[in-house]
Amino acid sequence: MNKIKKVCLILGTRPQIIKSAPILKELHKNNFVVQLVHTGQHYDYELSKAFFDQMDIMNPTLNLGVGSGTHIWQISQIMSKLESTLLKLDPDIVLVPGDTNSALAAALVAAKLGIKLAHIEAGPRANELTPEEINRRLIDHCSDILFAPTKNSLTNLRNESVYGYSYLTGDTMYDAFLENYDKIKRSKVREKLGLGNKRFVVVTIHRIENVDFSENLHKLIQILAGIINLGIEVVFPIHPHTRLKSRQFNISYNQINIVDPLGYHDMLKLIEGASILLTDSGGLQKEALWLGVPCITLRNSTEWMETVKLNVNFVLGLKEKAILRKVNEIINNSDFRKRFRNMRNPFGDGKASRKIVSLLSRT
Repeated sequence: MNKIKKVCLILGTRPQIIKSAPILKELHKNNFVVQLVHTGQHYDYELSKAFFDQMDIMNPTLNLGVGSGTHIWQISQIMSKLESTLLKLDPDIVLVPGDTNSALAAALVAAKLGIKLAHIEAGPRANELTPEEINRRLIDHCSDILFAPTKNSLTNLRNESVYGYSYLTGDTMYDAFLENYDKIKRSKVREKLGLGNKRFVVVTIHRIENVDFSENLHKLIQILAGIINLGIEVVFPIHPHTRLKSRQFNISYNQINIVDPLGYHDMLKLIEGASILLTDSGGLQKEALWLGVPCITLRNSTEWMETVKLNVNFVLGLKEKAILRKVNEIINNSDFRKRFRNMRNPFGDGKASRKIVSLLSRT
């Protein structure tokens, strides 16, 4: 069997850039030929180019420039453009991180072309057929090599009898977090936003089930208004798609501190100073854990049950009474933050990227 020398990593969104950054650096350090393809799924500067700069990684070899659209349109466009791209690049292996449309499209093209496929962040399960869950399950079942970030993820892969070889490596997002922690600490974002010593919560929301339905977006506003009535400021870095849908539904955010999308370091520094994070993001649930900040997940399930079992992440959907009760409980419990002391991190030791590249070297 030929050794892997030429690696093509395919990404398209902000979280994929973050979790790929330490892998790209490790690949270069070990003298792999690295090809980086950006699908253009996140096409605006704030959610794409800025993160390449901040994470100090190579510019893409190629940007497919797909842009936004329905899931089916987006996946089909990526697949169509990627087929000729991979035939031309001729990599020994394709790496896909996460559970995005870009990851699914790339996985299907690689599998159909007979190119070896590896999935970074394989195995997490929310056990609810959301678009992300569908993507990650399909990717896992057509991958040759699967890198599981947690023991629970590895167990899921084994229970499902996936075709490929599965390995427990830890989470590359934690690698990125440790590598960037000094820069996170130096961020002055809270001063720039005039937060001072105020108590505040951070809110992020972007998933289809929350944003693309007027009723759910209005529920969110009611919840945030209730938090403000508790005497806490709400800071809402708004995703471009959420902003667009808010305008379509004629939704206003009175008394809510709406800010433009933030870069990686500023976003984590903002969360670090918050009393609570409210989010429907997968990655931010983990980052809140590492920052020692309690999290309320605005979804009905989560793929990161590790954080729930540690009793620092509460999956409450958009249940207004339950959320306000939990917010009130946390802010009035001076001992809550003690839960994070000496807490075992279920996402590895910060050396996931090194383990992944070592495994690729031996493949």
